Amino acid sequence: MATSGTATFNLEFEELIEEAYERCGIETRTGFEMRTGRRSLNLMFMDWANRGLNLWTIEQRSVTLVAGTAQYDLPDDTVNILSAVVRTGSGTAQQDITLDRISQNEYLHVPDKLTQGRPSQYFLQRTNTPVLFIYPAVDASQTYTFQYYAVRRIQDAGVYTNTADVVFRFIPALAAGLAYYLSLKKAPERTTMLKQLYEEEFSRAAMEDRDTASVYLTPEISMGG
Repeated sequence: MATSGTATFNLEFEELIEEAYERCGIETRTGFEMRTGRRSLNLMFMDWANRGLNLWTIEQRSVTLVAGTAQYDLPDDTVNILSAVVRTGSGTAQQDITLDRISQNEYLHVPDKLTQGRPSQYFLQRTNTPVLFIYPAVDASQTYTFQYYAVRRIQDAGVYTNTADVVFRFIPALAAGLAYYLSLKKAPERTTMLKQLYEEEFSRAAMEDRDTASVYLTPEISMGG
């Protein structure tokens, strides 16, 4: 039996929007329908950032720390920081030291925020332009780098010939979710059914989109006679 030999199927945004409208029982005819579909996609991407951890949006990033500076702007697409270390030195002499994340209230009550030394804590101000605060601020005794795993935003839809910034397992959820979003505006009689399908598709994808580690099974050995 012949097979394609490929596993690269994807949908451009134009095809994705058409698929979603078809699920609503509507044929796309106008540019407005395409624009409102793209707008709904971008709103859905924002919602996905609130639904939990999307592994494909995790990136390792770094910030070079400057002596006496406690505050640093992070990229606008930063949603959150999962974990962070401060790295000293370089090459074979480098060392990573775990940092504790503190709350806004805890950072507020730090008496001297410009104390210099080796950092031990950080606070992330999650605004439209996220701001990182390091305590203590680094001194000039050596090179310090803030190494962290960031959760970034899903990229916007952009032009209709683009494909979505999602991994393949979420494409069914993407089509189902957009159909649900569009039904709220175009086909309310299908909303309940489409929402149920969307939640099922998203749940299945989210279950697979998780970190895995080795599992070791230890047999229970009875010492009785």
